[in-house]
Amino acid sequence: MQDFLGVPVISFNIVGMEKNDGFKITIPLMEKLLKSVVYGDLLQKLLLRNRPYEINKGETQKAYDKWMQTCKSLVRKSNLKEFKKSIYDMVSDFEKIELDETEKKPRVGVVGEILIKYHPFGNNFVIDVLEAEGAEVVMPDFMGFVKFMATHKITFNTLLNTDKTKAKLFKLALNLIDIFEKDLKLALKNSSKNYLKPCDIWHLEEKVKDILSIGNQTGEGWFLTAEMIEYIENGIPNIVCVQPFACLPNHVVGKGVIKTIRAKFPNANISPVDYDPGASEANQTNRLKLLMTVAKDNLQKELELENAKSNIETDIDNPTNAETTQKEAILK
Repeated sequence: MQDFLGVPVISFNIVGMEKNDGFKITIPLMEKLLKSVVYGDLLQKLLLRNRPYEINKGETQKAYDKWMQTCKSLVRKSNLKEFKKSIYDMVSDFEKIELDETEKKPRVGVVGEILIKYHPFGNNFVIDVLEAEGAEVVMPDFMGFVKFMATHKITFNTLLNTDKTKAKLFKLALNLIDIFEKDLKLALKNSSKNYLKPCDIWHLEEKVKDILSIGNQTGEGWFLTAEMIEYIENGIPNIVCVQPFACLPNHVVGKGVIKTIRAKFPNANISPVDYDPGASEANQTNRLKLLMTVAKDNLQKELELENAKSNIETDIDNPTNAETTQKEAILK
C-alpha cells in the first residue's frame, strides 16, 4: 500500500480545531469561498430546472459546462462588479433554453446528511435515478447549510445567554452572505422559470419551532426538518431523505419527524432512504420508484381537480343550464 503519511489533511473550520501550518483563513479566502458557494448553488438550480424539460437535448448541460469553466476563472480573480454581472449573464443564458412543459413532471426535493445529499457516489446518483423516473429534481442550496451553521452561536446566546460576542460576529456574517446573495435573488426573481429561491434562515427557524427545538444542532439539526417544510411550502411535497445508515442525529431529525410533518402537511410524500456500503442498491431504487408512483398519482389528481374547477368556472361565467347554481355551490 502506498504511504500517504506526508500528505496533510486540512480541517477547514473557524473554531480553532486542528490548526495547520501554512493554512490560514483570510478575508480574500472567505470572499472566494462565498463566491464559489453562490456560483455552485446557482448552477445547480439552473441545471436541474431546465434539463428535464429542454427541447434540444444536451443544451442545458452544454450551458452548464460553459459556465462552470467561466465561474472557476471568476472565483480566482474578479471584483464585486464582475461577480454581480456574471450572475445576471448566467441566468439570462439559461433563459434562452427552450422548454416543453406541456406534460408536467412531479417535483421531488432531496434532503439529508450533507455529504450523502450532494455527492453522487454517496447517494448512488439519486438525481439521475429520479430524473429517469420522470421527476424534476430540486436540490437545496449549500449556502442554506452555511447559514444554519452561522446561527449556532446566535441560538446559544438566545437560549443560554452565552457567547454574546460570537453571536454578534455571526450576525454580521449572515448579513455578509445576504449581500453576496442579493443579486442572485433578483436575477431569479426576474426569471420566468420558477426557480426555488435562496432560503430565509430566520423564516425556516420560525417555521420549524412547533416540530422540534432549534437547540437541536447535532448533524444537520433542525435545518434538515426545515428544508422539508421549505419544499412543501413551495409546492414540492415529494421528498427523498437520504441518510447514512449509522448517523443517529440524522435519523432523529430525518425519519423521526416524518409522522409529525405528515400530520401538519397531509399532502407530504416523504421517503427516507438509507445509503451505506452494505445497503442494497435494488432496495434504494425500489423506494425511489414507489415515491415516484405516489408522486405521479398525486400530480394527476391535482391536474384533474384543476381542470374540473376550470370547467365549473367557465360554466358559471357562461350560464346555459339549470346546473349552474349547483356547480357554483361545489366550487365554493
